[in-house]
Amino acid sequence: MIHPTPTKVLLTTTFEPLVRQLSGLLARGVRLIEQFLHAEPTPTTTMIFERELSALLREVGRRIMAWTLNRLEPKADREALSRVSFDGRLYRRRRQHPQVVGTLFGPVTLWRRLYEPCGRRGRSIHPLELRLGIEAGLATPALAERVGYWATDHTQNEVLEIVQRDHGVSWSCTSLRTLLGCLRAGMAPHREGAQVEQVLGWIEQARASRGRFRPTLSVGRDGIFVPLRGGVAQEGATATVSVLDRRGQRVGTVYLGLMPESGQATLTDQLTGLLQAIFQQVDSQLLRLAYVSDEGHHPSTYYHQVLKKMVDPRRPWRRLEWIRIVDFYHACGYVQQLADTIFGAGDEAQNWAKEMRHVLKTKVDGVARVLQSASALRRCRGLRGQAKRYNQAYRYIKTRTQWMRYQSYQRQKLPRGSGITEAACKVVFTQRLKRSGMSWTIAGGQVILDLRVIRLSRVWDDVHRRYLERVA
Repeated sequence: MIHPTPTKVLLTTTFEPLVRQLSGLLARGVRLIEQFLHAEPTPTTTMIFERELSALLREVGRRIMAWTLNRLEPKADREALSRVSFDGRLYRRRRQHPQVVGTLFGPVTLWRRLYEPCGRRGRSIHPLELRLGIEAGLATPALAERVGYWATDHTQNEVLEIVQRDHGVSWSCTSLRTLLGCLRAGMAPHREGAQVEQVLGWIEQARASRGRFRPTLSVGRDGIFVPLRGGVAQEGATATVSVLDRRGQRVGTVYLGLMPESGQATLTDQLTGLLQAIFQQVDSQLLRLAYVSDEGHHPSTYYHQVLKKMVDPRRPWRRLEWIRIVDFYHACGYVQQLADTIFGAGDEAQNWAKEMRHVLKTKVDGVARVLQSASALRRCRGLRGQAKRYNQAYRYIKTRTQWMRYQSYQRQKLPRGSGITEAACKVVFTQRLKRSGMSWTIAGGQVILDLRVIRLSRVWDDVHRRYLERVA
């Protein structure tokens, strides 16, 4: 902890200089009110009055911020500590330096004293900035938080325009990226703890709901291609953890997102850590555990190598019991593939595929009926498409029969499709990272993803509070 200045402002501090600074602005405010009251009110004059009053009040706030922040550190060297300790290192006092810092009211010049490391080489620090939580030397915590929130949903240029328009702060693209990188580095470590609390709250809400069944914790993961610099696209990944109430209605979802990475090990670690933290605090026997995804390589591998082997932390002698569900709509895609190879393109194929989708969804032995019908038609009619594509679709459905009991899932109010995770690909990635003309670096995209999943999981305020408390 740094204590380079007294912890309390001296009682002898006078506010007279501040009052003198504000007196002219208050006089301007009085004249502005008088002009509006004595003129004929119209929509145009009302808009002008409101805008000018807003700008005036912002300037009042800016001057108060500047005056107040610059009273936190003594100007005279003899009144400041000659040595401070930070992160186990000793620093010696040097002179004050100015730095323009963005605030909600506009830019202010902050005079803060430099302290350089004693002995070994290293980076100098500004204790006042650290104590105030100035983000990347650019913005107060309040403005940095707003900028980070906007960046999760707006492009870089849009954020810069908003900051300039609403707060009078002008930054370069490099400055914005630096600020977002620092904010993400501070907030990301607190994501998991906040998401766990959010999920636990939803579980309690689901347990209080009406219905025949236990609440469901539904997990899924999926991949999506992301445009990278150099004109290439590689597969990123997203994961979801959702709580469904006793009637199978979704209460809420927390999200994870990762830029392209070979093997997707980071997403696996994040999702596994999140689940283990949840099960540390809730009895898994109070829940139904469902894993819903397509049978892509990474989702399938995660089920077989991680979830099937996951031990109940409250009962380390037994494994957790997961209900594996292969996404219904991906299964329907293979039904259509069977139809196309049996009938060829046309109405006959579409009608058979439609009928088989209904059978697959509503019949207890739906998978068996679909396969029997396809086999019988092949024997009678032969194939109009490639046998390889027929065999691929037939084998996909047959080998996953145990995870395609859609009629049973519907009866038990369990999810039949991975719509939640499919939607996550859209809301986590597409809506922000795949707009027209966009391309990303791995590092730059991950900054936005880490901030965006915090917002989408509805834990933004909690995570930012934890971050500020940690800094303090």
